[in-house]
Amino acid sequence: MTIAPAKLTDPAVRAFVTAINAGDRESFFALLAPDATMSDDGSDRDLTDWVDREIFGPNGRMAVQTESDGGHALVAEFTNDTWGMMRTAWRFTVEGGKIHRFDTGQA
Repeated sequence: MTIAPAKLTDPAVRAFVTAINAGDRESFFALLAPDATMSDDGSDRDLTDWVDREIFGPNGRMAVQTESDGGHALVAEFTNDTWGMMRTAWRFTVEGGKIHRFDTGQA
């Protein structure tokens, strides 16, 4: 069972998933704080490089399975043209309506 992006609790996280699924890189980056950071499988990554390589370059999509922690933790089936489908966990730090950090990795 998937959770429609419009049903996600936190507005910034909702917009994050919506932007990914729409392939809307500009809207995605508008959601992030200027100093936003991220990690993948426990290692900090260059955010712009990672997003272009894992999400927007290879047509990334998220199908959210579960939501917890007030909408700041998701488990999703993430699919892209490079890796296919992976069950992934996402955790977000949101302040003032902007995403300051997100951490992802295999769930």
